[in-house]
Amino acid sequence: MAAVAMVEDGMVVGLGTGSTAAFAIQGLIERVRGGLKIVGIPTSERSAKQAREGGIELTDFAHHTKVDLTIDGADEIARGSLDLIKGLGGALLREKIVAAASARLVIVADEPKLVPGLGATVPVPVEVVGFGWETTASRLAQLGARPVLRKSPDGAVFRTDGGNLILDCHFGAISDPAKLEQELSMVVGVVETGLFIGMATTALVATPGGILRFDR
Repeated sequence: MAAVAMVEDGMVVGLGTGSTAAFAIQGLIERVRGGLKIVGIPTSERSAKQAREGGIELTDFAHHTKVDLTIDGADEIARGSLDLIKGLGGALLREKIVAAASARLVIVADEPKLVPGLGATVPVPVEVVGFGWETTASRLAQLGARPVLRKSPDGAVFRTDGGNLILDCHFGAISDPAKLEQELSMVVGVVETGLFIGMATTALVATPGGILRFDR
């Protein structure tokens, strides 16, 4: 994988969450077994488990406040701006904390994730505290959202690694993602949003004809 090849000895590497990120973590595991020396900061408990079992040494922000490079996936990538929607995997808060600390955020995705603008194909995940989530949902609706409380496959209410809830907010095509991100963040009860504005430095998109690279 092209993103894994960007990792160098001595780096602090952010380990993303989701199916694409899991492939990247496996690629890093193979490179570590071949002698690569890195430490990883995982964005979820499942990514931590995969990395730890594969032999990647893990660290945290108490020991490293900066991340050299993070490899993660995305649910939508806006062509041109590289603004993102993330969080359908449920790890948006930790993903954004790691992304914000990263010198480089490399997004890996397949071609359908590359879109002209955000919001037309997926909702915006919004992580909220459990207490009073119904009132938070009502305030989000006033911003034009159709919020849906996320459930697990077994029908139980989905909880993030931090114990919070996720409201999947359907907006349709978003004309001004940066403005919407600010508006959502100001709603009482919102912990974080799945709008990642101006954070990705590179996107590697797999197409039938090969890998397309986009840099911001």
